Amino acid sequence: MTFFDIVLRLAHGCGYTLLVTLACSATGVSTGLLLAGLRQLSGPRVALLLDVYTYLFRGVPVLVLLFLVYFGLPSLGLKAPPLLAMVLSLGLIAGAYLGEVFRGALGSVDAAETLAGLAMGMTRRQVFTAIELPQMLRFAVPGMVNEFTTVLKYSPFAYTVGLPEVTQEAMALVATTHRGIEIYLALGLIYFGIFRALLVLIRWLERRYQIPGMVPA
Repeated sequence: MTFFDIVLRLAHGCGYTLLVTLACSATGVSTGLLLAGLRQLSGPRVALLLDVYTYLFRGVPVLVLLFLVYFGLPSLGLKAPPLLAMVLSLGLIAGAYLGEVFRGALGSVDAAETLAGLAMGMTRRQVFTAIELPQMLRFAVPGMVNEFTTVLKYSPFAYTVGLPEVTQEAMALVATTHRGIEIYLALGLIYFGIFRALLVLIRWLERRYQIPGMVPA
């Protein structure tokens, strides 16, 4: 078996790796946007609850939460499929981090624009959706890229709950061929290739929707 054959063999698990990464990233973005929206449009009591959520989910290790969801919930009569378990652990943790990314990005929006919108008779919700949200997403791109990278790096945990992603394929191949150096080198190259492909896509979106006059980071 050549090195190229090893790469082709491992590529069979790339579909699950991409699925886990995209599903958890989408959950993280949705959760982060919800946190940012609630924080802007709600009162201090809701903000306190959001702070508690952020504090807890940023402090729990991904693997611990994954095991809690996948192996712990069945004892309560609730069983989550492997992909859902990843979404409820890695996705919600990513959402806690992205919520803080969006919170910082909102701080970069010119307050004068918000005041102008309110002075024109727009409601607070209209100001958020029409003025703050579009700029927030643009300012948040670097932080989002960093969190997507983190999600990709944590995606190998999916093998612990039975998803046949690329890491599980590598471990199975090492067990049968005992060529660990070549196989794990190929695994690293595959993850780097996925990362570069996602980065190129995100950079294209950043250039496509950048604020006029601003140079992408």
